[in-house]
Amino acid sequence: MKKKILFVGVLACSFASTTLFAQKNETQKEKKEKVETLDEVVVTATKFNLKKENSGKVIAKITQEQLQKNAGKTVIEILNTVAGIDIRGVNANPTEPRSINIRGGRSRQVLVLIDGVPVTDQSAINQEFDLRLLSVSQIASIEILKGASSSLYGSGAAAGVINILLKKASKDRISGSFEANLGTNNTANTSESNLSDRNQNLTLNGTLGDFNFLGSFSLTGVDGMSAAKSTPPTVFENDTYHSKNGLLKLGYKVNDAFKIETFLNYDEFEYDFDAGAYADNAVNKGNQEQFRVGVRPKYTYNKGEVYVLASTNVIARTFNQFNPFSNMVDAYEFKGRSLNLDLVHKYEFSSQFQLITGLNYQKHSNNTVTPYATIEKEIANFNTIDPYASAVFITENGLSINVGGRLNIHNVYGNQFVYDGNTAYNFKFNDIHFIKLFASYSTAFIAPSLYQLYDGFSGNIDLNPESNKTIEAGFEYKFKDWFSLDAVYFNRKESDAIIYDSTTFKYANGSSDANGFEVNSKIIPFEYITLTSSYTFIDKNRFEDFNDYIPKHKFVSTLEAEPFKNFFFSLIYRNVGARTIFDRYGSFGTAGDDVILPNYQVIDFMTNYKVLNDRVTFFATVTNVLDEDYDDILGFSTRGRNYKIGVRLQF
Repeated sequence: MKKKILFVGVLACSFASTTLFAQKNETQKEKKEKVETLDEVVVTATKFNLKKENSGKVIAKITQEQLQKNAGKTVIEILNTVAGIDIRGVNANPTEPRSINIRGGRSRQVLVLIDGVPVTDQSAINQEFDLRLLSVSQIASIEILKGASSSLYGSGAAAGVINILLKKASKDRISGSFEANLGTNNTANTSESNLSDRNQNLTLNGTLGDFNFLGSFSLTGVDGMSAAKSTPPTVFENDTYHSKNGLLKLGYKVNDAFKIETFLNYDEFEYDFDAGAYADNAVNKGNQEQFRVGVRPKYTYNKGEVYVLASTNVIARTFNQFNPFSNMVDAYEFKGRSLNLDLVHKYEFSSQFQLITGLNYQKHSNNTVTPYATIEKEIANFNTIDPYASAVFITENGLSINVGGRLNIHNVYGNQFVYDGNTAYNFKFNDIHFIKLFASYSTAFIAPSLYQLYDGFSGNIDLNPESNKTIEAGFEYKFKDWFSLDAVYFNRKESDAIIYDSTTFKYANGSSDANGFEVNSKIIPFEYITLTSSYTFIDKNRFEDFNDYIPKHKFVSTLEAEPFKNFFFSLIYRNVGARTIFDRYGSFGTAGDDVILPNYQVIDFMTNYKVLNDRVTFFATVTNVLDEDYDDILGFSTRGRNYKIGVRLQF
């Protein structure tokens, strides 16, 4: 405990000591870093290459460099350190599903894009995409756009958008990389640890004349822990997780104006799962497969470009679950299909005025067979046709304005119009001080999932679609290149929130509002040390059927250091506040009472060392350094202190 208090004290001092470095000399390297910071380019907010300083929305970007520094971690673990994001089950056994929450919103309100393509699981209750399917080794960068963004991205983008940009082909004739790592996977206070977490990735890419290619294949195998939390003296059996992931990207340059890109992605994982909280089961097994394919022809002319992004996504899930009432194993089958066609036209009238117009078509279906009900795709399907437009205006005096609108034409729910607007104003003083003020207002529309509508047991065809209204306002401040501070207040009003009514055992409409704020800081007291910290406060109207484990307070701080060339290490400290769940049936105590999960603190350590002109990187991680024993999800196991070592080769 003393170690924890000491560490927190050091971090707190780092905040308070910023003024001590106000007279720090500015080196050439620092000047370069300052320019790069101010000129950071993002695409998710507008679909244009836009300087981050010209956006009135809150955008977090995880770069390729940051991903490499986090070698050995999963996509979910990396995202969980971003302000405003909390992932339910991030510290659970890999066999357990994860839920992404942004600013108190539910997972179905977060839209996941892969290279701009919306990916949803139409076979799932909440249509959420399972990020366990992605390999970090295939990712170039990640952009997180917070707040409603339905004008550009349609239904589902109510709380935020996570745009995962995959790697592109190298300009060399052929190059590649290989990464392998081994680690442990166990709970806290475990005396014996085995190398039960194994990961491998091989990537080959290159350019041959007008043709380019990228192929990547990953394997993961995890053992060592039970999904359900053991109840001593009984120790539950281990639950395993095995996945494979393949990606193929091909591109062809017809001429300077016309290019064609295609992609093919296949993911599969097999897993064991238990009977529930504190309940083991050795026969429950599941399998999930995903197949994505798409093509993007793009034509570029004088001041504009037009492209079509066409893709299809099929996810099939099956699992066998023991039924204690019949003493039999029940079989479940789920298959979701999605078709997405997006026609986009970008035009730059000038460096100050840009316009996007588009037409999006989507078709989704769900086919489910369970022992209790059947959902037929001929009935459980819907389609949308959405025209949309978005304009960006940037003045020479630092004012930026972005407005957009979208007409969602839904074959079940009719016409739904959503719109948004954001503005930013930049102040720059002698290349020393930089201040940005920003504000936004946005609306969103989310249709019920096919499962929520048509499931024979809990479905409700009378559900209304969800609607959201979000406002946010904040500022960003930079002093030279070594200190930055930003803060934002947000407020989201949600109507007709879709909930599971535990009294009727059917889905119904309710309400859910959330407001709060985020604060981020970055300090570079010395050339080789970087301190970043973030704090998120969320005040949410908690409905008893929303057991989403969202903490009111969350603090994350990171110390990064490069004491000498080619050597890097970091410490990440997370303090997650208390979480409340409603115990309707008395499963965890008294029926009708709240159960409070206490706050917890976790410290992670990472390091890497590069040799042979950065072609070989050795890395190691220690997660939950202090072996904290806590509950992430009540009744399910949480990872304790674990180790991982690995190597990455680039050729």
